[in-house]
Amino acid sequence: MIRVSVQSAAIDIAAEFDLHDAGGHGASASFIGRVRGDDGLAELFLEHHPQMTEAGLAALAHAASDRWKLSALTLVHRVGTMAPGETIVLVLTSSAHRAEALSAVEYLIDRLKTDVMLWKRESFADGRVAWVEERGSDLRRAERWD
Repeated sequence: MIRVSVQSAAIDIAAEFDLHDAGGHGASASFIGRVRGDDGLAELFLEHHPQMTEAGLAALAHAASDRWKLSALTLVHRVGTMAPGETIVLVLTSSAHRAEALSAVEYLIDRLKTDVMLWKRESFADGRVAWVEERGSDLRRAERWD
């Protein structure tokens, strides 16, 4: 079972875990990404292209499912305005054994940062506003899966 969602509403982590784990899988792994509040960040805004963002997430989910023997995969990504501490992304994978579940989570979060159409704008308490540039470290992490 693959579930992918792009939403502006807060991610209900407990509800997502309950939906995901209904199958009684042998091993489950997760990643919860939150807005960092360092350097005086007051707000993060994620811009997206609705069809392309969801299609990109779905393609990643299917690539992970093809690569590892997963019994369930949940990928939820937030868009819009968020404050420090709010959840941006939730990745859940399950399989018969932990290695597949853990590898799939790492793959998904590494590739998500480079392969999916999302643009981040940061607003700071001192009035600065900046679009987040692609990072070399993110590209290197994504390339190792090729």
